[in-house]
Order: sequence, then structure tokens, then C-alpha cells
Amino acid sequence: MHDLKQVGLVLHPRRDPDGAIPALLDWADRHDAEVVGLPGEVDRIGAGIREVQQEDLVGTDLLVSLGGDGTMLRAMRLSQPSGVPVLGVNLGRLGFLAEIDLPDLPGALAEVDAGRYTVEARVAMQADFAGGTSFAFNDVALVRHPGHPVAALEVRVEGQPFVRYAADAVVVATPTGSTAYSFSAGGPIVSPRAEGLLVIPVAPHSTFNRAVFLSAQEPVRLELLSSSGQLAVEVDGLLAGEVDPGSTVDVFLCARAGRVIRLGGTTFYQRARRKLRLADPAELDGVGGQLRQDG
Repeated sequence: MHDLKQVGLVLHPRRDPDGAIPALLDWADRHDAEVVGLPGEVDRIGAGIREVQQEDLVGTDLLVSLGGDGTMLRAMRLSQPSGVPVLGVNLGRLGFLAEIDLPDLPGALAEVDAGRYTVEARVAMQADFAGGTSFAFNDVALVRHPGHPVAALEVRVEGQPFVRYAADAVVVATPTGSTAYSFSAGGPIVSPRAEGLLVIPVAPHSTFNRAVFLSAQEPVRLELLSSSGQLAVEVDGLLAGEVDPGSTVDVFLCARAGRVIRLGGTTFYQRARRKLRLADPAELDGVGGQLRQDG
């Protein structure tokens, strides 16, 4: 980061970023770098930040995401064409994706200056459907409309039929996204260092109701059956389009699609343990002892 010329900001639409702005402006000024952001976002901050269009934002040397996991995902999608690294600053509730919390920002910038950081690659998914293409770092979900028939589809792997699901939704998740929609549907936690695709039904109506994890080298096609209703296609939680019975959605893993700044302060497992409130072994021992006594 010694040749830093421009820093781009990606802001949460509602959370107040003011606590982070002085530290970022001061840091950029020491590097003789410019801070820029998108119209409609940085105009609520004040002086010192220039508005630029999206294509100019992704040409910066660093993107700083100020918000939660949703803001971080948007920053990663914005960064995808150019590969600009993203530093996630969490404002508010604990997130999985943001690297640091707001109070840690000055120290984190000092660590970056000292070269005590790494740039970690993250996989994404490319989803081709209805003549268009979308990219997701968490998940692509095919979701039934309320009151309409279920999501009935066949999962084809490398061109061959594998399993069929009938469910309220079918989610295809990256390892990064395994702790999001997929986890809420009962899916497993997958290390973000793994490379593959996790496919899981949500509220399944079919006999086969298990998730499957597929290799990064195995392209997946979701083929809507004639019994399916029209389905919404959600990409990282945002509506991207609609698909009808007989349609297909092709999903490919894109290795090294995004890059994030890692400072080594906390691991994925520490964040998952806190976010998911995983029980301590001592607590489990206590529960087990109580069960043995009650039994």
C-alpha cells in the first residue's frame, strides 16, 4: 500500500459512517492519496471525499467497506472486475466478512502501513440465466413465490442428472456463504478456504432432503421441472430476476474472484463461534452431567 493514490469507500445505506471518516481521511492524507465514493452515498458525509462513478471506483487502489456483511458483499461484487482489495470495517453488529470493528480502524491502518497484512483470495459464483449473468460471493437462491408451486428442479453435475429437489427454495452457496442463507436452512459450516459449491434445499418437500458439496471443477446446472412454479433468483440476497419451468440456471465457481485484506486479528472460526454462539466445552460438559443425573 506504499503507492496508494486513491481509496474508495462503499457505505451502508443507513448506518452512520462518521466515526470512521476522520481516521480514513487522515491516513489518506499522509499517503497523499484521494478518497472517493459513489454519488448518493458520500454526499451525506461532507467535504473531503470526491464523487466518482462506479467504473472509476473500482479503479482505486483499495476499497474500504463501512457497514456490515451486506455492504462487504457489495464491495466485493464491485471489486470483482478489477481485483482491487477490500478492507471491511464493521459498523454495528458482529459480521462474518468484515475484518475489523470500528474502534480498531486506526490500529488496522497502522498495520497496513507497516506491511503486517495479507491479501486473501475469495471465490465467487457466476450464475447464467434468462440471457444474463450475475455474480455472488455468498449464494444464489431459487425461491418460490408465496402461494405458488414449490421450487421443483433437477441438479445436473457435469451435464449428468444427480438429484431432484422439491422445496421452498434451493440455495447454491460458496464456502464463504455457508454461514448465511445455507446455514439457516440447516446446511453445514464450510471453511472459506475450501473451493466448491454447496447445494441445499430450504424446507424440502421431497424424499431426498440433504445438502451436497461439489468440487470447484464440477459445473452445476439447475433445471426447473415442469411441476415447478415460477421462481425468483436471488443473488447475495438481492432479486436478480425470474425463471420459469423449463428454464436453466448454470452456476460456475470463479476462483480468486475477490481479494480481501486480512490482518490476522481474528480467524473465521473465532468469528463463527461468536456469531453463532457456539457452546463452550465446559457448558456441554455441564449439560451432559445434568442429563446423566436426570437420567
